[in-house]
Amino acid sequence: MPLAALLRHACATLAVALLSMSPAHAQAPAAPVVVDGVKFEPAASVQGTPLVLNGAGTRYKAVFKVYAMALYVPRAAGTVDEIAAQPGPKRIVVTMLRDIDANELGRLFTRGVEDNTPRQELSRLIPGLLRMGEMFAQQKRLNAGDTFSVDWIPGTGAVVTVRGRVQGEPFREPEFFNALLRIWLGPQPADWRLKELLLGKPA
Repeated sequence: MPLAALLRHACATLAVALLSMSPAHAQAPAAPVVVDGVKFEPAASVQGTPLVLNGAGTRYKAVFKVYAMALYVPRAAGTVDEIAAQPGPKRIVVTMLRDIDANELGRLFTRGVEDNTPRQELSRLIPGLLRMGEMFAQQKRLNAGDTFSVDWIPGTGAVVTVRGRVQGEPFREPEFFNALLRIWLGPQPADWRLKELLLGKPA
C-alpha cells in the first residue's frame, strides 16, 4: 500500500477511535423519575454526601391520590432493615397531589408510626411524635404542589423542611427517623404498592 494511502487509513482509524471516546458516545445520565407529574431527580446531596434515588411512587387513600414520594439513600437497598442500617444521610421527599388539612396529615403519620413500631419502643418516641404533630398543625393546610422533606443528618438529627423552610429543631434520635421510614416501609405500610416502589421493585 502506498505511503500516502497508509497514512490516510491510519488517520481514519484514529478518528473513529477518538469519536468512540467522545462525550457524545458516553453513557447518558439517568433521567428523572416522574410520578403523577412530580419530577424526582435520580440523585440528591445532603450535607455534601451524594445519595441515589431508591424508589418513588404515589400514596393512595382509597382511590384518591394523596401525595408523590421519593426516598434517597447512600446505596440502593431492597429492605427497610438494609436502609435503616446504612450509615450517612438519607432523605424523604413528599409532594402533595391534593389539598389536605396539615393536622390530619400529622395524625396519619403518627398512626403509621404506632402501627409499625413495637410497643416497648413506642414510648420513647412519644415526645417526638407530639412535636411532629404540632409542627404539622402549625402549617394549617398543605396544598397540591406543596413539598416537604425529612433529611436524616448524622450528628444533627432528622431535619423537617416544609415549603423550603426548616421547621424547628432536629429530631436527634436515629430511632425517630427509622420509625418514620416504617410508616411506608414497615410491616403495615400506609400503602403496599408505594412500599414496593420505594424499595425499588417494579410496579
